[in-house]
Amino acid sequence: MRNAPTILHLDMDAFYASVEQASKPSLRGKAVVVGGLGPRGVVATASYEARVFGVRSAMPMAQARRLAPNAAYLVPRFSLYRSVSEQVMALLRELSPLVEPLSLDEAFVDLEAGGSARDEDSARLAGARLRADIRAVTGLAGSVGLAASKMLAKIASERAKPDGLVLIEPGTERVLLAPLSVRTLPGVGPATGDHLRRAGITTVEELAEAGEDELVRLLGRAHGHALYAMALARDDRPVVAERETKSVSVEDTYDVDIHDRLRVGLEVRRLADRCVRRLRDAGLSGRTIVLKVRRYDFSTLTRSETLRGPTDDPAVIREAAARLLEAVDTTGGVRLLGVGVSGLADYTQEDLFAQAAGERVVETAQEAAPETAEEQPERAERQWRAGQDVRHAVHGHGWVQGSGLGRVTVRFETPDSEPGRIRTFRADDTALEPAEPLPLVPGTAEGGAGRGPAPPVPAAPGRGRAAGGA
Repeated sequence: MRNAPTILHLDMDAFYASVEQASKPSLRGKAVVVGGLGPRGVVATASYEARVFGVRSAMPMAQARRLAPNAAYLVPRFSLYRSVSEQVMALLRELSPLVEPLSLDEAFVDLEAGGSARDEDSARLAGARLRADIRAVTGLAGSVGLAASKMLAKIASERAKPDGLVLIEPGTERVLLAPLSVRTLPGVGPATGDHLRRAGITTVEELAEAGEDELVRLLGRAHGHALYAMALARDDRPVVAERETKSVSVEDTYDVDIHDRLRVGLEVRRLADRCVRRLRDAGLSGRTIVLKVRRYDFSTLTRSETLRGPTDDPAVIREAAARLLEAVDTTGGVRLLGVGVSGLADYTQEDLFAQAAGERVVETAQEAAPETAEEQPERAERQWRAGQDVRHAVHGHGWVQGSGLGRVTVRFETPDSEPGRIRTFRADDTALEPAEPLPLVPGTAEGGAGRGPAPPVPAAPGRGRAAGGA
């Protein structure tokens, strides 16, 4: 492990919800919950204002509505989140070439590799400048942890939330870890935590005191060795700039179980087309087609078929998925379907089209479905979803607050406007159309928790870029 806290972990605060608050002036400082809005939807992110009521990520949306009935409940807008994430990741790459993204809103950075930090003072300065730059570019807040290892940097960023910076000084790691729950350590989930609890081990200090041999006996050799090392604050995992993509997949969970076998087949075909689009966007192809089916009783089946070579042909992948479905009993209903491709390569083997029935099918714009169910802006019945961007021929840009009974309610505002007016239209009003999200305007997101103005940060040595106007 290093002698200086030069590994940085960034975690954007309540990212999806914060983006929605920055994008929608009327929601700043208000409780916002983002996730699936159907009967089986779950919370993706809750703003800090919503967390006051007990709303948490991964909570069933129905439970969240009971806890915070007056919150704004919105569908995710992943295209906007990805756009903001790209801005944040670009700032991280100015600090170092070694950036390891974990998700859209979270990443490790090796500051030493980029020359941005070599000791405690320069690391703290780099972290403070990063937070100021993120606020200047996106208007959002992020929490930063600094430590001599990835495990400790992540723990530090959790302690920094919201909108803070925590640095763990080398030499203090064992004292800091000792009273923490074993669930704090990477690799200790609910099952492992319960297993350790039954053995009388609940804190990291007790984990270290148990000894390596006892942990190997309880958890197996690999897991026992790893957890004992972490309990002693030993973590030599490097920051890895590139993570190899092992598979590409898409799946949908349905509000109501699908019983019609024909409908199941059509859904699998649609999912296969979406999967192909993701493959092509990534410049990849694959050999193994995987079908996932979760049935009415929550049992989950996976079936796979490996082709002669890699392909991104929609007809081939549709046919393979359809063959896999033939071997699955869907009697009783289906609640989730997924199609994936693994065995990835950056080339295709064109003669595979012979595996598809009939002539090669060329994917058209009509065949290519949006990337996720939540991103589908419009269907034949013209469904409007809360949080969706729209544009009216007279009133301009707005977002859907709610819909039903043939009506849709829209609030007309933009990221840099004052809170806008609300108007109601017929759901089939031809003057109202789905729209793309507008980019965020830096400096407009104040009003939510942890969004006060950032203090000025002095210039860091070795960085030629100004701090984003901070």
